[in-house]
Amino acid sequence: MEIIDAIILGIIQGLTEFLPVSSSGHLELGKAILGDQSIPEESLLFTVVLHFATALSTIVVFRKDILEILSGLFNSTYNDETAFSIKIVISMLPAVFIGLLFEEQLEQLFGGNILLVGSMLLITAVLLILADKAKNTAKPVSFSNAFVIGVAQAIALLPGISRSGATISTSVLLGNDKTKAARFSFLMVIPLILGKIAKDMMSGDLVVTEGAALPMIIGFFAAFISGLFACTWMISLVRKSKLSYFAIYCALVGFIAIVVGFINR
Repeated sequence: MEIIDAIILGIIQGLTEFLPVSSSGHLELGKAILGDQSIPEESLLFTVVLHFATALSTIVVFRKDILEILSGLFNSTYNDETAFSIKIVISMLPAVFIGLLFEEQLEQLFGGNILLVGSMLLITAVLLILADKAKNTAKPVSFSNAFVIGVAQAIALLPGISRSGATISTSVLLGNDKTKAARFSFLMVIPLILGKIAKDMMSGDLVVTEGAALPMIIGFFAAFISGLFACTWMISLVRKSKLSYFAIYCALVGFIAIVVGFINR
């Protein structure tokens, strides 16, 4: 993999992990456009490195919230932090269940299936339009809401379904405060990303070929820096109800991907 390709893919991952346009879908499209010729194991490792970078940027942005969650988990008395921690755990369950039971089937979908990515981007566009029109409230995320949002996160394992778009939209459509919905969406994914990274690293299937280390390091920093920017920006956009712009973008990219997918069949 060339250094310039690593920078481009790193920026794509950093921006699209938080912006509601599907990071997995854009990585697949990016690899297809750049003609990614790396072996599957090396390509998987690069993806793992980029996801770790965006997870780290989330931790930096929400470091105070994360400390509160951790204190809530280990607090002997039940308080708001404890309740929030339990909600985060509940939200993780659907994705963990689907990820463990259907891991091989999901991995087969990440093979440059442009037609699938395009179709899922259209679904993301619809979700964003619905969420953008929803009225803002001061309602926090409830325990039942946490599970439903977790189901949305599990569905977003499909390439082209934006994880942040699906979870934030679902939360807002459930009547939750938009800013709190964005905060919950970004925090709930951190344990999943770190867990998936640990699992992939321990699997022994990841390969680093000669000359691949430098592009991966550069890609990591590109994803981390762009992730810091996108995470902060996205919270502001959700609060101001400007998700419709991303809906239009997802619809356009989705239609183009579908056309290209049919042409290449």
